[in-house]
Amino acid sequence: MLSNTSKYAIRAVIYLAVYSDNSKKTGIKKISKELNIPSPFLGKILQILVRHKILSSTKGPHGGFGLGKDASEISLYDIILEMDGDDLFNTCLLGTGRCNEEDGKKKFCAIHSEFEVVKNRMIELYKNITIDKLAKNVIENIDDIIL
Repeated sequence: MLSNTSKYAIRAVIYLAVYSDNSKKTGIKKISKELNIPSPFLGKILQILVRHKILSSTKGPHGGFGLGKDASEISLYDIILEMDGDDLFNTCLLGTGRCNEEDGKKKFCAIHSEFEVVKNRMIELYKNITIDKLAKNVIENIDDIIL
């Protein structure tokens, strides 16, 4: 359901939450190698996250990336929204476009009412899961979790 861009972004932000702190930035080559994400693609993703203040970056020999705000303030929803926009949350499941009201008339696909419940739960889940929670889970289960 998530694009590779969103998946890579989430993994990179979790990685930075676990392995970086305010005094230590992590270089793109290290992140790329550790997460097995192509460096040029990762660079574009990280720059988008920096522009939206989810990450911070420092240039120079000791430069790299770190979190732009507290991990408890970054939700999966925030990252997905910045990477892919709101299409995941608004596009029709059957591919008919956006189920919505048009010219005062409701226009919905055949599965809209059933999927609406699932979609709303998914949005709530993504909004409630923070990077802080995921980073703690990684730290507590470091031998069992793959980033």
